[in-house]
Amino acid sequence: MTVNQISIFLENRPETLSELTDVLAKNSINMRAISLADTSDFGIARIITDDFEKACTILKENDYIVKTTGVIAIQIPDEAGSLNKILKLLAQNGRNVEYMYGFTGKKTNSACMILRTTDIPKTIEILNSAGIHLINQEELKDI
Repeated sequence: MTVNQISIFLENRPETLSELTDVLAKNSINMRAISLADTSDFGIARIITDDFEKACTILKENDYIVKTTGVIAIQIPDEAGSLNKILKLLAQNGRNVEYMYGFTGKKTNSACMILRTTDIPKTIEILNSAGIHLINQEELKDI
């Protein structure tokens, strides 16, 4: 089970990020998580939203270049060492984390981590076998 991440290509200049968040805000799209990476010429904002379909449509209508990617969203206790246990489990099973970012939910006492790994189906199998709660697309609306 994966959730949908939207990657948006942004010119690396002042205001581009605020312009992006303005479009989302004006259309009542709530970002659950964001990660920003940049080079000297452009940036990539990776976002998880409460309404994936609407966000993609609105962004494309506003001339943003978007790419969608399936990523793994997991829920872990919001306490020291929780992430370390997950990362050790994945490493012991030969899974490489390509990138990761996190957020906390307003309705839970847990942290949520977004993971992009090698061999996502195998990673999901490993996490499920270990009893790790995977967050689905619908749950994102209620976190």
